[in-house]
Amino acid sequence: MTPQQVVLRLGELTLKGRNRHRFEQAVLQQLKRVLRPWGAIKYEKEFGRITLHLNGTPYEAVREPLKTVFGIVSFSPVLTTELELERVQETALLAMRAMDTQPRTFKVSVRRVNKSFPHDSQEMNRLVGGYVLRAMPDLKVDVHRPEAELKVELRERQALVYSQVDRGAGGFPLGTNGKAVLMLSGGIDSPVAGYLAMRQGLAVEAVHFHSYPYTSERSQEKVKELVRKLAVYAGPIKLHMVPFTSVQTKIHETYRENLLITVLRRAMMRIAEKLAEVNGAGAIVTGESLGQVASQTLASMNAIGRAVHLPLIRPLVCMEKLEIIRLAEAIDSYEVSILPYEDCCTLFLPPSPSTNPNLKVVESIEEGMPWLQEEMDEAVRNTETLWIDTDRRAEQEDRFSSFF
Repeated sequence: MTPQQVVLRLGELTLKGRNRHRFEQAVLQQLKRVLRPWGAIKYEKEFGRITLHLNGTPYEAVREPLKTVFGIVSFSPVLTTELELERVQETALLAMRAMDTQPRTFKVSVRRVNKSFPHDSQEMNRLVGGYVLRAMPDLKVDVHRPEAELKVELRERQALVYSQVDRGAGGFPLGTNGKAVLMLSGGIDSPVAGYLAMRQGLAVEAVHFHSYPYTSERSQEKVKELVRKLAVYAGPIKLHMVPFTSVQTKIHETYRENLLITVLRRAMMRIAEKLAEVNGAGAIVTGESLGQVASQTLASMNAIGRAVHLPLIRPLVCMEKLEIIRLAEAIDSYEVSILPYEDCCTLFLPPSPSTNPNLKVVESIEEGMPWLQEEMDEAVRNTETLWIDTDRRAEQEDRFSSFF
């Protein structure tokens, strides 16, 4: 028997206070985006959940798209029936027989929302379980560790019967906690940081620094593909491609010692902050993880972060590399991230980058670069902005003529 509905359970944090309606609407908007190909589906909001009326749409068609919507903790395909004992029993038996793998043990859990139903929850557990056992004598009841749990909800207008609970993406609905820019390199870490930021309710716009012709166009295509992986969870994402060649080479011509990476990263931060301000973003997200490289020691992160005033969000800061890799594999960005195309961060590396930069020394070095601000402004003016979506045909280009 084909499920008629899917029950989506929203995260508890999204349902508190006066923001509940806004959170529900944000989830609903994302649902309609990912389920757009299935126009027959209808949506119904209830407290703490959203019900999809499939109207003939196969559950397996929507199962994976539903896993990409933040704010949904779990979801279940359900069978519906009338509020009559016999109908509930028959539907429960259908649900048990429809399982892909027949269990050896089971339990029934009934939740009676409709208090006018003549049998209470405990009585219904026995009535439904006994009916299933008589029809499937090889089954046994195990109320502690059953291989399958048959759930029955007695609602106001109908009964819902299901056994499958799929895990959702969780987190906060996309965009409900504001917007940030994501400093996106071609590596493993920054796409994962972007995913985690979006999972916490941040809409993101990606900022990538390239040093063409020192870095190839293939490295830029790699970054676009990484944004496409994130667009699975967010829909179209803005990608700001910052030409960093002039800034990088001029800094390198002036200073080549062990604080070079710190100076370059501070310039990147300032450019990202300007792009954030222009685009209405309230924070900068980075893929930094404490201690991974010279620029990610505590002293380095302090010296680099002090270049800007916007909050810096570092979702990976206390995560181990293997944890990050597992997440990258889960969101399907890992295989793209390890493609061997260079990025601007690999250019002009000093032999021994400082792991303990002194902020005053760094600021003194920058004072010897009176042209630096104009170079950064020029990089912002020449930034190319693309809308990146999972469908390459839908991508659009938009050049900023001027920010000033």
